[in-house]
Amino acid sequence: MALTKEQLKDIETSLVDLASKEVGPLLKEKAGTQFDAFDDKANQVDLVTAVDKKIEAIIKESLNKLYPDFKFVGEETYQPGTTEIGKEPTFIVDPIDGTTNFIHGYPYSCTSLGLVENGVPVVGVVYNPHLNMMFHASKDNGARLNGEPIKVPERDLTLQQSIIALEAGSERSSGSSGDDNFDIKQATYKNLLSDKGGYIHGSRSCGSAAMNMCLVATGKLDAYWEGGCWAWDVCAGWCIVTECGGMVVGGNPNAWEVPVDERCYLAVRGGCTNPSQKTFVENFWSHVAGKLKYHW
Repeated sequence: MALTKEQLKDIETSLVDLASKEVGPLLKEKAGTQFDAFDDKANQVDLVTAVDKKIEAIIKESLNKLYPDFKFVGEETYQPGTTEIGKEPTFIVDPIDGTTNFIHGYPYSCTSLGLVENGVPVVGVVYNPHLNMMFHASKDNGARLNGEPIKVPERDLTLQQSIIALEAGSERSSGSSGDDNFDIKQATYKNLLSDKGGYIHGSRSCGSAAMNMCLVATGKLDAYWEGGCWAWDVCAGWCIVTECGGMVVGGNPNAWEVPVDERCYLAVRGGCTNPSQKTFVENFWSHVAGKLKYHW
């Protein structure tokens, strides 16, 4: 039986409490202190610290006590080829999204706590303690920033008049090894920015998928396009975006419906009509310079 609206709200409240009381203070205290205390996960720019692992352990222990029947997927405990996201209620957690920012003391790192049911994000909490920004939402309960309802300004949405979050990401090998993702992303950026292409107003980068998603949710950004991030990077923000009237589709053309572990996404703000969102998406896709391919 699906979780009720009231149950989802209770879970949202529990996640807000966990993020604010147990995770946020540690995240804020340790930011900028770990520059020589990190390891490479996949390469020299895919980083993890002992704080990531400690925070994930705190979150997992707390959630296992509160919701022992729910599954748990965390960035630091993910096992390639083994970890799956099924239909059961599953917490999908990034203890520190924006770890590179965290290491450098740049104030755009956050914790991202999401819940999916039937593979769909239904609860999301993103907390940036450095800027005192607590974004939270649950399905059919709306979205809030620091407890206040988020109201997205009503305005037209067109590609040429947009600012879009674009990230370099950590996977940056050029196509000599048969992996064309980096080259496709760079060519897409050029297409979007060029006066011969989309000629968008500009691009922005928070260095955190969760923060980019939340800024799309509030309407501060018009869209966010990314390939290479993971379910824990976007799950919480996905719920917040949709509760603010936005939409999340695939980053590759014609991918209108994608699973949370697709690893290639396009988030579009609300504050406009659904037909204008769809037109925006189609116009955006026309500038994507190839098909991005990632593995879960």
